[in-house]
Amino acid sequence: MQVEKFYYDNKIVRAFGYATVLFAIVGMLAGLYAAIQIYAPAISMGYAPTTFGRVRPLHTNAIIFAFVGNCIFTGVYYSLQRLCKTRMFSDKLSWIHFWGWQSIIAAAAITLLMGYTTGKEYAELEWPIDIAITLVWVVFGINMFGTIIKRREKHLYVAIWFYIATWVTVAMLHIVNSVEIPVTFMKSYSWYAGVQDALVQWWYGHNAVAFFLTTPVLGLMYYFLPKAANRPVYSYRLSIIHFWALIFLYIWAGPHHLLYTALPDWAQSLGTVFSIMLIFPSWGGMLNGLFTLRGAWDKVREEPVLKFMVVAVTCYGMSTLEGPLLSLKNINAISHFTDWTIAHVHIGGLGWNGFMAFAMLYYLVPKMWGTELYSKKLATNHFWIATIGIVLYALPMYWAGFTQSIMWKTFTPEGQLKFQFLETVTNIIPMYITRSIGGTLYLAGAILMAYNLGKTIAKGKFIPNEEAEAPPILKEAKHEKQYWHRVLESRPLTMLVLSLVLVAIGGLIELIPTFLVKSNIPTIASVKPYTPLELQGRDIYIREGCYNCHSQMIRPFRDEVKRYGEYSKAGEFVYDHPFQWGSKRTGPDLAREGGKYPDSWHYNHMYDPRSMSPGSIMPVYAWLLDNKLDISSTPAKIRAMQTLGVPYPKGYDLVANKDLMHQADSIANNLKKDKIETPSDVEIIALIAYLQRIGTDIKLAAKSDSSSNVTAIK
Repeated sequence: MQVEKFYYDNKIVRAFGYATVLFAIVGMLAGLYAAIQIYAPAISMGYAPTTFGRVRPLHTNAIIFAFVGNCIFTGVYYSLQRLCKTRMFSDKLSWIHFWGWQSIIAAAAITLLMGYTTGKEYAELEWPIDIAITLVWVVFGINMFGTIIKRREKHLYVAIWFYIATWVTVAMLHIVNSVEIPVTFMKSYSWYAGVQDALVQWWYGHNAVAFFLTTPVLGLMYYFLPKAANRPVYSYRLSIIHFWALIFLYIWAGPHHLLYTALPDWAQSLGTVFSIMLIFPSWGGMLNGLFTLRGAWDKVREEPVLKFMVVAVTCYGMSTLEGPLLSLKNINAISHFTDWTIAHVHIGGLGWNGFMAFAMLYYLVPKMWGTELYSKKLATNHFWIATIGIVLYALPMYWAGFTQSIMWKTFTPEGQLKFQFLETVTNIIPMYITRSIGGTLYLAGAILMAYNLGKTIAKGKFIPNEEAEAPPILKEAKHEKQYWHRVLESRPLTMLVLSLVLVAIGGLIELIPTFLVKSNIPTIASVKPYTPLELQGRDIYIREGCYNCHSQMIRPFRDEVKRYGEYSKAGEFVYDHPFQWGSKRTGPDLAREGGKYPDSWHYNHMYDPRSMSPGSIMPVYAWLLDNKLDISSTPAKIRAMQTLGVPYPKGYDLVANKDLMHQADSIANNLKKDKIETPSDVEIIALIAYLQRIGTDIKLAAKSDSSSNVTAIK
């Protein structure tokens, strides 16, 4: 049999590996800075780009797309070549992918800190960057499938199944969620509004976790864990069940992020049912990973790579049990909007994604530099420091979450709320401090790893083109019978199409009725479009990342109705592009904020939150008092909203600024009555207009129709 000689490309793996280490440290630094701001807001130093509302999305994007993204590409480029027994399809496409992805990360960091954001969690990047992501993802896909097609191994190993499903599903999610109307070069409005936007966003948001932070990392697990343990995967058939059941069930679970909201009940229930079913394939994958180590536990005690992998797979199992449990309505009623969710997310992020990345890097670097790891002792120290860091991060957040929920829901014997919202914040500050200590330890471990890898690189010699040889694929005899899945594994394009069909089914069944069945989103006659000034103020609210701390969704619970006002209705949000329901209450809900306080209160609150709310952890927003409001974009914003179906009168874009200035002058005069002298053309005026508008339409409806005052569910 003729054997062909070829060379694996390690240079592209090295480049993505370096980026992984760099962005691990950068992303964790941003997270630590944001964590400290929660209890020490003064460290923002009064600058717009350093406030929590802008740093938090920088942190999440840096960890998800920069750290974990580069980790995925490092592992895929290394493993795919070896599993297919061929060099990557195109070196040029590999480098276009690398530099394109790093350029996107740089653009994301700059624009998010500048306040250019869509206001949709994990999808904050504006439309030019969304287009760039699409193009780079296509380049990656061409390179990956080109490599698979020219392979010298007939059957595709399980890791490649997960790579294929990841590529096609992320493409679908990104395209659907990124449909938007550009207003200016760095401003757009979501095509969807209110309830529909919320459903699309969390269909995307949940499945970004599923198909960017989970399925590709499972592919890495299936490759690197057996390699490091020098043992075959425990069960081939279990891996088949794990893969197909996981990708089919995952896509349905997004609505569990919207339980007790204005989303139709049928969609909420659908998300809950499929979330519970997810336990079985997820745990099947976890057990497949752990059972692979049967008989290798002595090696686990000795090898830091396997230590990291065991904890990573265990954290995967914990997260994929906790996630479905949090989708049960009785548990979600406790956890949602609290720090419990933050703890849950970071068990997955720090434990599953972080530890798998660390294990992979400790495995790869000695291989590609032809040497031994500089210090197993340092790697073991990294393992224990990071493990303690996870514990010190997660446990205080669980404690904080339970404390928040209990305090929010506690009533006095007389039937009054026992605690003011601010009391629930100040009470858990010690937990926030402990969380930041845990984060510091985890970051210290990553820095220790960087040092260890650097010393390993220094003592070895890089192998840029690793020599290999393998025979070409031989045609099998026609009469030879094969297991059905083995046949499918030899047809990557068929697997691609089947994966797309499976993941599309759930999305279509959830999304289409919400858009086409009018009864799902009943209208409210009193709900009117935002005035031009309110629209500008809403964009400032989004720019400053206020949705990171404040929700705008009152759930039908006795405590929430008592604290905030009448629970939220689907019809209230029909002109909200994008929706602003939020996912965390570091500050109180704002759904009924309009008219609660005079204009002067909002002015002083933005200038110095602690002057109005002693003990507040909100940063100052003093620049809003000086920044001139850019009204040149008003006509374009009105036209964009008209395109989206918002019923502004024809030609209103030509006179919108006249109405804007009239309302601005009115607010400036109100402030003057309270001895606050300010021009009417500054940003604080627009923000006040928006805050005073939120929730007032439904109040008008309640006054005209007493039947709308439905008794809240306890």
